[in-house]
Amino acid sequence: MTVDRVGMVVHGGRPEATEAARTVRAWCEAHGVVCRDIDVWHDGGRRSARQEVAAAGDPDLVVTLGGDGTFLRGARLAASADALVLGVDLGRVGFLTEVPMARIRAALDAVREGRLDVERRMLLTMRASRRLEVPSDIEALTKYGRGPLLPPTSVRSDCETGGEWGVPLDVTALNDVVLEKLARDRQVSAGVYIAGRLLASYSADALLVATPTGSTAYSFAAGGPVVSPRAETLVFTPVAPHMTFDRSVVAAPDEPVGLRVLEHSGRAAVSIDGQLRGVLGPGDWIGVYAAPHRLRVARLGPMDFYGRLRHRMNLTDAPAAVADGVPAPLWPVSGPPPGDLAHLALPRGPAG
Repeated sequence: MTVDRVGMVVHGGRPEATEAARTVRAWCEAHGVVCRDIDVWHDGGRRSARQEVAAAGDPDLVVTLGGDGTFLRGARLAASADALVLGVDLGRVGFLTEVPMARIRAALDAVREGRLDVERRMLLTMRASRRLEVPSDIEALTKYGRGPLLPPTSVRSDCETGGEWGVPLDVTALNDVVLEKLARDRQVSAGVYIAGRLLASYSADALLVATPTGSTAYSFAAGGPVVSPRAETLVFTPVAPHMTFDRSVVAAPDEPVGLRVLEHSGRAAVSIDGQLRGVLGPGDWIGVYAAPHRLRVARLGPMDFYGRLRHRMNLTDAPAAVADGVPAPLWPVSGPPPGDLAHLALPRGPAG
């Protein structure tokens, strides 16, 4: 693909990210490509994703240098401009980043020459009973992270607004949208609707809706299922619910998940990919659904998601399974699949 403008999202707290950024700048200079930092906080404030990418000259490629948190920041920016995103892996337990630091130049060459796979990841967007904002009286209590809060959510101008369907918010989530309690002694009480019908009313620490990509993040920590990032589903997971039914529910991509704060609930915070975006009170609601567009992620080859799952989660084989025999091989076959299996996603084998 043609790469004329590169935007970098750099984890400023890691020396190796700074070193990697110098490598990207040198590559861009050698190939006549404009390179700018984006999503920086030098002015002490934050801008919307659209404002940030516009200030960076609308890059065709967003390169993230850090772990999964840095990648999520870059994904928010890339999604707003339909740019390709390439993650350089400087993290420890991540599932999102792709390229080791030693292969940055080779990866950029591969993107420029079209020697890459483009993976399309499902995103979430939402409607709400009103615009999300963080009240000034509680901002000090909820402030966390390395930088200032993002600006209030804006309303999409290309959608119908108002009435019982609420307002369409100009936000996207690659991992999850979370409704969580603000006070330690007051849980969130909310009615949960899937495809427009009440599933149940929950009292819980948090209620979250995740993408398949986000199934290995907060949802996984709360006991949710691991879902292939190639799938198209919404995963609803309650966190520490005060009820017998504490299971996740996996919904179809066209089945929205609604969360309505009930009358006697405490106030609830709304976080999008870990970023606090607003606070809701009794009677407020959000509806989370699949965004019409997908995030375009650069891959140097097919992603071995299950191999990464085994490695990153340090999965070990059950002692009883290997005590009396030979452990299962990592790659059970080495030859090409027969014709009736050729359409399936199967590994290329150890050499591939």
